[in-house]
Amino acid sequence: MGTGAEPSEPNIERALTWWEELPDIWTPVGWKHHLFRFNVLFNGMISAANGVPLTYNNRTTPWADQGVQLWPAPSSTPTWPARPGEPRDNNLVLQGWQNGAAPVLWSEWVRDGLVLRQDVFAHVPGGKAVESGIEPLFAWIRLTVHDAVEGLPLPDRYGFSLKLNAPYVLAGGMITRYNRRFETERAQYPRALTPEPETYDAAHGWRLLELDGKVRLAVAPGQKCALQFLPNAPTEQDTLIFVEMDAVNGRHVDLLLPMLPEARDVFDGELALGYDAALEEANRFWAARPETAARFDTPEPYVNEAIQRLIDMTEMITEKDPATGHTAMLAGSWKYELLWPTPVSMNTIMLMDIMGYHDEVEQTTAMYKSEQGTIKPPGDHYQLHPGYLASPKTLTSVDWLSDHGAILWTLSQHALLTGRRAFIEEWTPVIVKACEFIQYGRRIEGHGGVPGLLAPGVATDTRAVSQATWNDGWNYKGLTTAVRLLKRIGHPCAAEFADEAEDYKKTFQAALRTAAERAPTWTDAHGAVHHMVPHALSGAQPHEFRHAFYLDTGPLFLVFAGLMDANDDLMQSTLRWFREGPPTKVYRYDSECWQLPSLRHEMSSCEPCYSWNVFHSHQTGDRARFLEGMYSLFAGQISRRTFTACETRGGTYGTIFGALPVYLARLAVIDDQIEEDAIHLLRMMPLAWLRTECEAAFENMPTEFGPITLRARLDDRGNRLRVTFEPQFRETPNRVMVHIPPLAGLSSVTVNGKELDIGETAGPCTITR
Repeated sequence: MGTGAEPSEPNIERALTWWEELPDIWTPVGWKHHLFRFNVLFNGMISAANGVPLTYNNRTTPWADQGVQLWPAPSSTPTWPARPGEPRDNNLVLQGWQNGAAPVLWSEWVRDGLVLRQDVFAHVPGGKAVESGIEPLFAWIRLTVHDAVEGLPLPDRYGFSLKLNAPYVLAGGMITRYNRRFETERAQYPRALTPEPETYDAAHGWRLLELDGKVRLAVAPGQKCALQFLPNAPTEQDTLIFVEMDAVNGRHVDLLLPMLPEARDVFDGELALGYDAALEEANRFWAARPETAARFDTPEPYVNEAIQRLIDMTEMITEKDPATGHTAMLAGSWKYELLWPTPVSMNTIMLMDIMGYHDEVEQTTAMYKSEQGTIKPPGDHYQLHPGYLASPKTLTSVDWLSDHGAILWTLSQHALLTGRRAFIEEWTPVIVKACEFIQYGRRIEGHGGVPGLLAPGVATDTRAVSQATWNDGWNYKGLTTAVRLLKRIGHPCAAEFADEAEDYKKTFQAALRTAAERAPTWTDAHGAVHHMVPHALSGAQPHEFRHAFYLDTGPLFLVFAGLMDANDDLMQSTLRWFREGPPTKVYRYDSECWQLPSLRHEMSSCEPCYSWNVFHSHQTGDRARFLEGMYSLFAGQISRRTFTACETRGGTYGTIFGALPVYLARLAVIDDQIEEDAIHLLRMMPLAWLRTECEAAFENMPTEFGPITLRARLDDRGNRLRVTFEPQFRETPNRVMVHIPPLAGLSSVTVNGKELDIGETAGPCTITR
C-alpha cells in the first residue's frame, strides 16, 4: 500500500508493540441510557450485578438480590471443565465486536479441535429508546460451533456448560491482577430455580423459573440441541446447565437472559421475537446517528473503530435514573457507576462533543443547573455559594474542588463548539454565577494558605485538603473558557472575569515559583540541578512527590490548564523528571499503578487518561512525542480486542476514561486550541494517514468557529498532497493555517484545487476559505 509514513514516526502498528493487551478486562454490553447494563468478562462470563454492596450503584440497590452471573465454558460432557471459584485470565479466550451497528460482543475458545463462540448483545423490547430507564433489558446469547481445526479427528457432538450463580465475581481495585474480588460466600443463587420442562423441547423452548413464575433464563424454541439441568453442580452453591449440539460449523443455540427475573408474559414476548429479529431491531437502533455527528475516517482501521466503540460504550454507561429524572454519564460500567465530574468532563468534551454528539452532552449536563448552589464545596473554609457546581448527591463519589472548574469548562466549551443560541441563553446565568464562585473562592481569608488562590479543598480521592495545583488549574481552565464565551456573546461581565483570570494567573505563577524554590532538588544526567515543582501550594505533604497522583493531578496539568507555558523552566524540569528522571530507572513494566510515577512511551504509569505531558508536546510542536503519546494511549489504555478503556492497566475497565487519544487525534488534523481565533490544519497529522490508495476524511468536525470537513490524500506517485477544506463557519477565524506534513519527497500541496507555495522550509501556509 502507498503510504507517507516514515519508519521513525509512530503509527498504531508500532504502538501496539509497545504495550501488551490489557489483562483481566471486562466490557459493558447494554442499551443506551438504561439504568442497568451487563458486563462481559475476559472469559465470556456475563455479570448482571446490581446495587450496593455488589457495585457502587446505590440507585440499583432495590434490585441487589435479583442479579445473576452466567459463566460459559465449552465442554463435551455435562461437567464443569474449569476451577469453580476464581477465573483467571490466561489468554485462552479471544474477544471482539461483530461487524454491524449494534454492539455484539463475541468470545472465542478453542477446545478439542473446535473453535467455539459466544455472541452477546443487549435488547429492549421494541428496540426503542428508553423512557423510564428501567424497561425490561435482555441479553441475547448465541453459542456457536464457529470453526474447526483441519486435519484432526473431531467429536461429533459438543456443547457448553453454563454455571449460574448469584454475582460473586465482583469488580475490585486499580491494581494489575487484583482488579476483581471473589466473594464465593455470595455464590448461591438466593431463590430456588425450577426447569420447565425438565429437558429441552424444541417446540416451546426451555425456561428456568423462579418460585413466583418469573423467568431467570431460557433456551429459545427451534434449537437443534439437547439440554441437561444439574442443580448443586459442580458445587452445592452452583447450578449447571449443559447444552449440546452437533459439532458442525454454524450450528448454534440461542439463549435469553434477562437483567432481572422477568414476568412470564413479557419474557415470552421477547423470546418469541428471536435472536435474529432482536438483532435486526438493535442494529436499526444503534445505526441512528445525530445529524450533528462527525465522521473520523483514517487509513488506520483500529483508530476508527476505537473512536466509535468508545462512543457506543459511553452511551451504554450513561444512565437515566427514574427516581430523579437525571441522565448522567457515569465514570464506569462496573464499580465506578458514580459521577466523578472532572474526568467525566474530559469524556464529555474530548469525545462526545468533538464527535458531534451535542444532544447527548446537553442531556447529561442538564442536572448541573438544578444542583448549582445546593452542595457545599469540599473545604473547611467554604460555605454554600449560589454559583458552585457539583454532582447530585445520588451520584456523588468524592467531591473534588476541581469539579466546579471542570463543569464550568464543559458548559462553556460546549457553548463555543455548538454556538446553540438556546443553550447559551439558558446557561449563561449559570456560567456567570460559576465565575462568581471562583471570585469568592479566591477571596476567602483565614485559611493560612496563599492569598489569591482558591482556599484549600479536596482535590482527589485521597481526600487531602490543600491548595492543590489540580484545583486551581481546573478552575482557571473553566474561568478562561467562560471568558472566551462571554466575550463572543458580548456579555457585560466578560471584561471583569478576564481581569480576574489575568490576576489569578499572575498570583498563581508567583506562588508556584516561590514554592518551587523551597522544594527538594534533583540532578539530571547532564549534571543540571532542578527543583521539584510542588503538587500543592499549601497543605502539601512530602509523600505527595512519591505518589502516583504527582504525575496525574500535579504540575504537568498546568499547561493544559493554561496557567503555565510549556517552555517555562518549571514545566521543562517537571517533564524531564517524569521522562528521564530517577523514577524512570526503577520503573516496573505493568507491575502496579502505585509505583513511583513516570512516563513510558509518553503515557502515565498510573492513570493513562491523565497523561498531561501530551499537551506540552502539543504546545511546543514536538511532533514525535505528541504522536508517541497519542498512539501510546490508543494502544496502551484501550483493549485492542474490545476497546474497553482502563483506569489503570490491569485495573478497572468499562470506564469513560478513553477520550484523550481521540481529542489528540482531532487536534492533530483540526486544531482550534493552539492559537486564539485561528484554525490550524494538519499541524500534527500522522504520516500514516497520508495514503495513495485512500483518503483520510474528517467530516462535520465541530470547532469553536463551526463544523469543518477536511480530506487529504496523496496522488498515485505519493509526492503530491490533495486537501479539501469545507468549513461551515458561524464565526470566521482571523486566519486558517495549513501545515505541510514532513513527508520526504513531497513536492506539491493543493487545497481546494489551489496549489500552495510550500517553499523549502515547508512551513505553514495561510489560506482563505
